[in-house]
Amino acid sequence: MPINIPILLTWLRIVLIPLIVALYYLPESWLLPIGRDLIATVVFVTAAGTDWLDGYLARRWNETSAFGAFLDPVADKLVVAAALILLVYLGRVGALIAVIIIGREITISALREWMAQIGARKSVAVSMIGKIKTTAQMTAIPLLLYHRPFGFIDIHLLGTWLIYAAAVLTLWSMGYYLRMALPHLVEQERKR
Repeated sequence: MPINIPILLTWLRIVLIPLIVALYYLPESWLLPIGRDLIATVVFVTAAGTDWLDGYLARRWNETSAFGAFLDPVADKLVVAAALILLVYLGRVGALIAVIIIGREITISALREWMAQIGARKSVAVSMIGKIKTTAQMTAIPLLLYHRPFGFIDIHLLGTWLIYAAAVLTLWSMGYYLRMALPHLVEQERKR
């Protein structure tokens, strides 16, 4: 396993997951005056920031690796899944929304693995709709974690609308990827 700054940043993202969850099991008095919602938001945003930074540094320093390419999306999915489960627990996101988003991530990961095995991984490369979905969900989650009024902006309402948009985009992008994979599935079935 190669060890470099981009991979260490990816590992940091994974290590931050239990910290985000643990904040909600600590007594609230331990986290005053800042509060657990703000701390959890900062930790999540830090984790999300490492996603961008590790990819940027890996490309810039030419430190890309097969292990990094494997670990990075796993870390992304773990952070999002943990945050969504936590938000369901806190009553800030409906379970159906979390199931849609997490279920899509599992489905597309499995699809990409299968497509790589048959030599057609590029058919399910990241699309623009997938990037927009990720942006919506990575903006919604910290808003829902923060969950407090911010001036005249209703942070919770904005986060709720964005997570709904992310769920719709999640289904749309899953349909897109499955449609791209369908010809390969038909071809594989013909060969059997």
